[in-house]
Amino acid sequence: MAKLSVVVITKNEADNIRACLESVAWADEIVVVDSGSSDDTVNICKVLGAQVHTTTDWPGFGLQKNRALLHATGEWVLSLDADERVTPELRLEVEAAIKDPHGHTAFRLPRLSSFCGRYMRHSGWHPDYVTRLFHRGDARFSDDLVHERLIVDGPVGKLSQSLLHETFQDLDELLTKINQYSTAGSQMLSEKGKTATLKKAVSHAIWAFFRTYILRAGFLDGREGFMLAVSTAESTYYRYAKLMLLNKR
Repeated sequence: MAKLSVVVITKNEADNIRACLESVAWADEIVVVDSGSSDDTVNICKVLGAQVHTTTDWPGFGLQKNRALLHATGEWVLSLDADERVTPELRLEVEAAIKDPHGHTAFRLPRLSSFCGRYMRHSGWHPDYVTRLFHRGDARFSDDLVHERLIVDGPVGKLSQSLLHETFQDLDELLTKINQYSTAGSQMLSEKGKTATLKKAVSHAIWAFFRTYILRAGFLDGREGFMLAVSTAESTYYRYAKLMLLNKR
C-alpha cells in the first residue's frame, strides 16, 4: 500500500491533539508543525511518535499548512486540524482509496461537527465536505490567512465516512474564535480592496442568521442550532464592522 503522511498544524492544542493523533496512529508518518505553543502540545506530539517542527512566526493557516506539506514524505497526504478525529470506518475507506484511487488525485471527506456538545446535522454544517486526502505534489493550500482551501491538480473523488470535528466545546472558546476569525477575515477583505459600511455589516449579519437558521434548517438542531445561527451572525457582523474601521484608517 502507498505510504500515507498525516500533517497537522498546532498552537496550544494540548486539550485536542492527543485524540487527534491517536485516531491516526496507524498512518506511516505524522508530521506536526507548531507555531509556538506555550502548553504541553509539543511534548504530547513527541510522546505519540509525531515528527514535530516549530516555527517562530504565524503566516496564516494556508501558508502554515503548506510548510507542513514540505516535511511530508508519503505518496499520499491526509491533512487534519487538531480538533478532528478519524473514525475506524473512515480509516478503512482512506486505506482503500489510496490503494486504488481510480484515477483521482484527491478526495473530499464529509465532516460531522459538534457545537457545544451536539453534533450538528443541519445549519449548513453537514455533510460539510472538505478536501483533505490528496496525492503529494498534486495539491497545495491557498495562501489565505483563514478559511484556506486545497488547490488540486486533477480529478477529486468523494468518500462517504465522516471525519469528526470536535469544535467549540463552550461559549468562551466560541467567542475567542469569533474575534480571531473576524479579524483575519476583515484583513483578507481589505487586502482584496473590499469596503464596508455599518449598513452592510448589519444586513450581512441578518442574512447570515436567516440563512443558517431558516434556509439551512438550523431550527432542527434545537437550541444549539439557534445559538449557532446567532454566533454566525455575530461573526459576520464583526468581520464587516472591522473592515469598515480598516477602511476608515
